[in-house]
Amino acid sequence: MATERTLSIIKPDATRRNLTGSINAVLEAAGLRIVAQRRVRLTQAQAEAFYAVHKERPFFRGLVEFMISGPVVVQVLEGDNAVARNREAMGATDPKKAASGTIRAQFAEDIEANSVHGSDSAENAAIEIAFFFAQVDIVG
Repeated sequence: MATERTLSIIKPDATRRNLTGSINAVLEAAGLRIVAQRRVRLTQAQAEAFYAVHKERPFFRGLVEFMISGPVVVQVLEGDNAVARNREAMGATDPKKAASGTIRAQFAEDIEANSVHGSDSAENAAIEIAFFFAQVDIVG
């Protein structure tokens, strides 16, 4: 198995309900190590830049507004096949379709307020990690 890193974001719906520790416990139980973490309040410009890939989608504006509605916790997770492990731990985007025990099945409010974001590939993980963290911030 390949050790890799991925980005995780604990979204405003989860931070508002003080679920950071509970979500971190699920991530760690899935074999992921948190090697960088900080709580931030995204600006509109930051949210628009981070989600620019979705700019033409009808949900873009709502996504940006949601992501700036409260603090988020940005994290770098590390482990064997970290991208796939994180996506498995998160569960399906729609919490109604998420497997029992996943973060979204346990904590998401709905398909938009779904508690977490995770990189979808190793390539995107590298880009997303660099968006929030300098290499010096990551302690493996």
